[in-house]
This record gives sequence, C-alpha cells and structure tokens, in this order.
Amino acid sequence: MSEKKPAVLLLEDGTVFDGTAIGKTGTTAGEIAFNTGMTGYQEVFTDPSYYGQILIMNTAHIGNYGVHEQEIESDGIKVAGMVIKKFSDGYSRPSGSKSLQDYMLENEKVGIADVDTRALVRHIRNAGAMNCIISSEQLDIDILKGKLKDVPSMAGLELSSKVTTSSIYDIEPENKVYKVALVDFGVKKNIIRCLVERGCHVRVFPMNTSVEEMESFNPDGYMLSNGPGDPSAMPASVELVKNIVALNKPIFGICLGHQILSLSQGLKTEKMFNGHRGINHPIKNLITGRGEVTSQNHGFVVSKDSVSDNDEIEMTHIHLNDDTLAGIAFKSKPMFSVQYHPEASAGPHDSRYLFDQFIDNMKKNK
Repeated sequence: MSEKKPAVLLLEDGTVFDGTAIGKTGTTAGEIAFNTGMTGYQEVFTDPSYYGQILIMNTAHIGNYGVHEQEIESDGIKVAGMVIKKFSDGYSRPSGSKSLQDYMLENEKVGIADVDTRALVRHIRNAGAMNCIISSEQLDIDILKGKLKDVPSMAGLELSSKVTTSSIYDIEPENKVYKVALVDFGVKKNIIRCLVERGCHVRVFPMNTSVEEMESFNPDGYMLSNGPGDPSAMPASVELVKNIVALNKPIFGICLGHQILSLSQGLKTEKMFNGHRGINHPIKNLITGRGEVTSQNHGFVVSKDSVSDNDEIEMTHIHLNDDTLAGIAFKSKPMFSVQYHPEASAGPHDSRYLFDQFIDNMKKNK
C-alpha cells in the first residue's frame, strides 16, 4: 500500500479511536459489532446478516490470505464498514485471487486499521451496542458527531428488503429428491449448498412473494433464511410465515428466519445488550443433551419467557454462555428453527445434522 492516510472512528457515546484508512477513502456509519472468529473474514464480510453494521474483527491480523472466489456468501461485501487491528494488503495464499484491499475498493467499502481493537471491544462489551461512524475524508469530530445523529438505531430497522433477491431463481442438484421453497431474507450461499448437497431442488423467492406463488412450486418444505435488521419491524413477513405455517409442511428457520417464525406464533423478540457473533459459541441441544460449538451472528433474540407461555412450542437449544434461547420446535408439526448458523461458513460443522433433520421431516411428510 502507499503511504497510510489517517482515519477516525467515533462512537455514539463520544469515544474516539484514531487509526489509518483501509479500503475506499470516505465515510460510513452503522451499528458497531464485534466478531470473535479467528478465521473466515471473507465469509463474514459477505454475510447479508451484517448489512448496516460496522464490524470489528477480534483477530489481530486480517487480510493475510487474501480473497478466494469460492468463499463468498452473497454478491459482495455486506458490512457497512470494517475495524481492524493489523491490516495486510499483501497475501500469501496460492489460491487467493486478490487482496482484501482490492476487494474493498471494488465494493466501495470504507474501513479503519491500526486501532486497539481489544480496548474497543472491551468498551462496547461494557457499554452495549451503539452506532458509530468511520471517516478517512473528514477528521473533524464535531462534524462527525452531527452526521452520527442522523444514523438510525438498529432497533426498529427493517433491512431484509435491502438484501433479498429481486427475482426468483433455482439451484438444483443432478439427482433431485425434494423441492424446497426458500424465503430469502438475506440468505447465505452455504445454506443453499447444504440443501442442494442433500438432494434438494431449491427455489429462492424474494421475501415479499405470496404463499400462493410459492405453493405453485409445490415444495416439500420451506426454508426461512437468515438476514439483517429487527424482526419486530417486519409485520408483513411475520404474516407471510404465519400463512406458511398453516400449510402444515416442514419448515426450517435459521437466525432471522427463526425469529420471524417465532413472532408468527405469538412469541416475542428483544434486542440484546451485545449480540452473538463468532464461530465458537457453545450450544446445548436440550433434546439429546449434546453440546455443539456453533457459528452465530445476531443482535436480537427470542424471549425465553414467551416460549414458556406457548403450549405449542418447545425450547430445543440453549446458549451456554448466557442462557439465551437458541432453538425451538413445534410439538405437533414438522417445524423447527435455530438462532445460530448450522451451515457454519466459516465455523465448525457440529450442527449440520439440522439439515438432515429437515430432510427427514420432508421424507416423512411426503
């Protein structure tokens, strides 16, 4: 890289961190969050669930292995900005196609490096989620404070419409066994891959598609994908899923899809003080008693109290760090959902059995 340009990060509570510019020279803002994963930065940056968020990577060195064509979860970088300790413009991976710096420039993404990310994460961990602004073109803090006041809170923000597909598309294996209608709230490509690997013809629908149109595909089951934003700000999607539930076909929800499925059944969601983002989160399966190490990315969670008040829903998984709800199932219907990411890209594959569980439900229901 050429000579480093100065950049500044301003938090909503007035805390300032100085650093150097990476990616495009410019200004970006959003809710700040941190990811504790040691690997998989490209999958993280391209995950649509991060849309509208400024992301701190806890790993000290980012960019070392460049960018790989196969390690992309959407059509480009979805985070609003990046905060990194040591940024590597060069990369040493033989199969890498370009540097992270070039990838950021292609996607017109602003970032900041040479920040004490440990101090920053400790601050946010204690102070809670908040908005922030990064700039490498405007270093005047008073001007940035004025811009930051115009950034909306993540609570009450609907963002899935920014990342859902604009048109229906199909991904099919050679040997098709099941047909899955996937409602795209911001789907990761590896969720589709996990279904296709198991013999599913996946038809991906925009989030505002009617049940009638999806049913014309005659699917064996429905997948409700992950995505960004506040689920309680999505009444039309909640109503859509309520209508899908009424079909009595197998349903599998992941992350935002899990939250919307829960809301459709009268459960409640709440914003977390700090979300779960990383690839080392411990989960307990309450049905089998087994532990799982999981990949997670969410700032909202389904209320445990609202599950205990519902006779039709049971809690199936729990997060072992903070005892939050991590999975539900219907007692009398072939429907379940989890708060975490069983496709786990990046991350461990402990939870991929959930895709097999979905396949079994479709097999029994056929």
